[in-house]
Amino acid sequence: MNIFFDVDYTIMGADGSLRQNTAETFQRLVADGHRVFVWSGVGVRTAEVRRFGLADYVTKVFQKPLEDYEAALPGLGVLPRPDFVIDDYPEIVRVFGGFICKPYYFRNRKDTEMDEIYQTICDVVEGGGSEHRAYRPGRKRSEGGG
Repeated sequence: MNIFFDVDYTIMGADGSLRQNTAETFQRLVADGHRVFVWSGVGVRTAEVRRFGLADYVTKVFQKPLEDYEAALPGLGVLPRPDFVIDDYPEIVRVFGGFICKPYYFRNRKDTEMDEIYQTICDVVEGGGSEHRAYRPGRKRSEGGG
């Protein structure tokens, strides 16, 4: 799958820290044969990807659309289309499908969100869906792009 992670409050906190187990999750996803992408509504965040040591796992970094999500992809050069989105903002996840994560603001050693995200992706690959409360299947392209 083409898996797209948001930056702010998803993998990076307001304090500038990387969410616990992010690098390990990216590594596992790539080892499982997925392609990991990073995108942000703030712009292309390549510097953050490098700073956190994630560049070896990330296929490409994009600017994330903030509205008309599906229609905005070509104008932002986002290819391929996301198969699974991880974001703290629910609406974009509802459009493409994926995992609505709890916002991450500050370093928290008890945070298990990345483990839950990884397991949800495994569930989707194995069974076509997940029972996790944060999973959304997304809209089919013919239903409109948000």
